[in-house]
Amino acid sequence: MSQVLRDARRFEEAQESYISEESRPAFHLSARVGWMNDPNGFSWYDGQYHMFYQYHPYDSIWGPMHWGHAVSPDLLHWTYLPAAMAPDQPYDRDGCYSGSAITMPDGRQMLMYTGVSCETGPEGQKLEVQTQNLAFGDGVDYEKYENNPVLTERDLPAGGSRYAFRDPKIWALPDGTWRAIMANNNEDGGGQMLLYRSPDAIDWKLETVLVRNMDRLGRMWECPDFFELDGKQVLLASAQDMLPYHLEYHNGNGTFYMLGTWDEESKTFTEECNHSVDYGIDFYAPQTVLTPDGRRVMIGWMQNWDTCNLHTDSVPWFGQMSLPRELHVRDGVLYQTPIRELDERRTGKVVHRDVRVEDRWVVLPGVSGRRVDLEVEVVPADPEKVYEKIAIRFAQDDCHQTFMSFRPKEGQLKVDRKFSGSRRAIQHQRRANVRHDNGTVKFRLILDRFSAEIFVNDGEKVLSTTFYTTQSADGISFEVEGAAILNVTKYSLEEV
Repeated sequence: MSQVLRDARRFEEAQESYISEESRPAFHLSARVGWMNDPNGFSWYDGQYHMFYQYHPYDSIWGPMHWGHAVSPDLLHWTYLPAAMAPDQPYDRDGCYSGSAITMPDGRQMLMYTGVSCETGPEGQKLEVQTQNLAFGDGVDYEKYENNPVLTERDLPAGGSRYAFRDPKIWALPDGTWRAIMANNNEDGGGQMLLYRSPDAIDWKLETVLVRNMDRLGRMWECPDFFELDGKQVLLASAQDMLPYHLEYHNGNGTFYMLGTWDEESKTFTEECNHSVDYGIDFYAPQTVLTPDGRRVMIGWMQNWDTCNLHTDSVPWFGQMSLPRELHVRDGVLYQTPIRELDERRTGKVVHRDVRVEDRWVVLPGVSGRRVDLEVEVVPADPEKVYEKIAIRFAQDDCHQTFMSFRPKEGQLKVDRKFSGSRRAIQHQRRANVRHDNGTVKFRLILDRFSAEIFVNDGEKVLSTTFYTTQSADGISFEVEGAAILNVTKYSLEEV
């Protein structure tokens, strides 16, 4: 073990004692100490789930990337393990960037990751040389492969940039060989996804350029995942520097998925559609795992690159993951629902049926809290005169609130956190188009101490946001402009 990694482990172990459980999310994985971003190496190994993550233990702002590490039996109860990797080799001296994890035939866990080493460009600019590297371990301690890097600029297609070549996601094929998908920029500045193949997960050859951006969705693409689900092939990715497109994509960095078909013989992916993965403010770099019982489960980094470095410097941790979400493809849409294990954490069921609300606010008895699973069905009181708006406010007191509002005539759902206590002029609201049946619509709102995830119509769309409102603000209220019938079921969510 290098001294750099040893120092990081000692530091995180000492510093985590200063962070109380009450100051963390209750059931979302957060940084052990310091800074967290992209999920890495999301995998099942040796009887438990492993989540690694981009990690700067020494400060709660982005810095030289390590790999943090946590394990869980059920994706809700997380136990921190020592940092898995640190930037301590010539090929990764400026960061151990994103990657994935697999179980090798000999029982070891292998990590495949991007190493970064900086060089000075012709005009004095810093350029990040990116290569792909391996480490092998037992689920706690890992040793970097003596012949790293295993993929360099020599393995790129013509025009591929060695300064934007990252984020390998690896998986096994039925014939015992391996594939990995990686992100790359080509010479015209557009993102592309590269597919590699290996007989042993160590020696890799370029198989094909899977898909090219062609100046459609932002610029650089990163953090890919590629899998079959419900008869379709799914490509997940995150895009930098996006331009807005109606309410489907927004400015800045965002996520998208493509659905299509994969032809193994020709090594061709045929895209059929693309959509945002999450329509809220805070979601990026999702990665999936196939669970032992066959579910495809996704977790993303629940933050926004354009706002994440604007928090209070004194906060000893920053960054959290989304709730794990089960994925399905239905009618050309990627549906996302909270993992079913969350249902076991529900307590204190409160039900309100056929509550008529007309041009007023209501607070329903027993409906409040900051660790809440809230199901709401909205139905027009008069099918001939659909209500104008339904709003649900949460994390609410006399001074604070975050809210969601839906206007059926426009078919738009908005999430807004500008009154959550933020003192920054940052992105505070986002909108999404939502389908409804003449005003009938369903929402499931999952609240943790510092976040909200809104699942629309059984997971057809999701909007995620973080907020740091004081915990005493635990009110939930409903407002209707016009007249609507509300069916509300509320559960408290136990500490995990």
